[in-house]
Amino acid sequence: MAPPPKGKRRSLLADAIESLGSPATPDALPLESPEAAPQTAPLDEDSAPTHPSFLARRAQSLGEVSRTVKRPTIRLAPSECTIWPGNARDYADLTFERCETLIASIQEEGRNREAVVVRRTPDGPAPYELIVGTRRHWSVSWLHANHHSQIELIARIETLDDEGAFRLADIENREREDVTDLERARNYLHAVEAYYGGVRARMAQRLAMPQTTLYNFLRLGELSDTVIAAFPSKAAVKAVHANRLAPHAKGDLEQARIEAEAEAIAREQAALRANGDKPIEAAKVCDRLIRAAKGSAPAAPRKKADKSGATLFTNSGEPLGQIVKNSAKSGLTLTINPASPLDVETILEALRPAIMAAKFAKNS
Repeated sequence: MAPPPKGKRRSLLADAIESLGSPATPDALPLESPEAAPQTAPLDEDSAPTHPSFLARRAQSLGEVSRTVKRPTIRLAPSECTIWPGNARDYADLTFERCETLIASIQEEGRNREAVVVRRTPDGPAPYELIVGTRRHWSVSWLHANHHSQIELIARIETLDDEGAFRLADIENREREDVTDLERARNYLHAVEAYYGGVRARMAQRLAMPQTTLYNFLRLGELSDTVIAAFPSKAAVKAVHANRLAPHAKGDLEQARIEAEAEAIAREQAALRANGDKPIEAAKVCDRLIRAAKGSAPAAPRKKADKSGATLFTNSGEPLGQIVKNSAKSGLTLTINPASPLDVETILEALRPAIMAAKFAKNS
């Protein structure tokens, strides 16, 4: 097989199917024909090709998928597809900014380079249901809404049940760096009940995934929206954070403490975003939630000093400046040099105790 052109990414699904010996099926062949299933002969050890370990680990889970794949490529308007809800990517979270590069590529080429995957839905609200290619569908839809209705969505039809569609979409999503851990985690949490009867070990086997990896994703999927909102963004929440939190959230009391602290952190994050400040990073959010679960009080802000040479702090404990002089003869002299941008009200609130202390100390 000739290597793909330099600089172009190949579909992981296409590579996987080719590695299993699945030939392209003629378009004239009926979709349900048993002849559509590839006939593969066993290979001896000397003649067996060497494939990347990623593909080898998934050979079993792709076996059934590869036997049902057909490749008629068609052109569709985005409105002819509904979005299959079993895909990991949250369609509602897609924006022009997240898809800008892809939109430019599709506009330049007049088509999506890599075909999306659809299946027929005879009784559905639209003729087809999109299984793989959510960003490509969103991007073509955006182009249609912005004076490029001539661009069609290139699609490949496959015949799959929901479980097969889930596995196929999961294989593709593992290749996509912009699918967040949280999107995958919530998708897995739905799938384990919907397709595997709640048996996590069976799901891990079907996905050719280590059980510990799957369990960590499922823990992430179980985090509440309140806890997720405490992090700087949905994309910043990783399976490793859920794994750290899990041992500390086993009881109702611990869970309540985590939820309460998460609400407080979320308010802080909102204030920081409003001021254009850097949000609290994910690792520190996780540390605070764990401390809260243990019942540990957060460190109290350092007391604002009122004597010469002492450091001034904001109410949140951030260094603000110094008291240079504080005497009856020379009065109160301050320097203000915050480590990060602060609004005027925050600075005035931090200065008030030092000014009040200096004034009343001289009148006592």
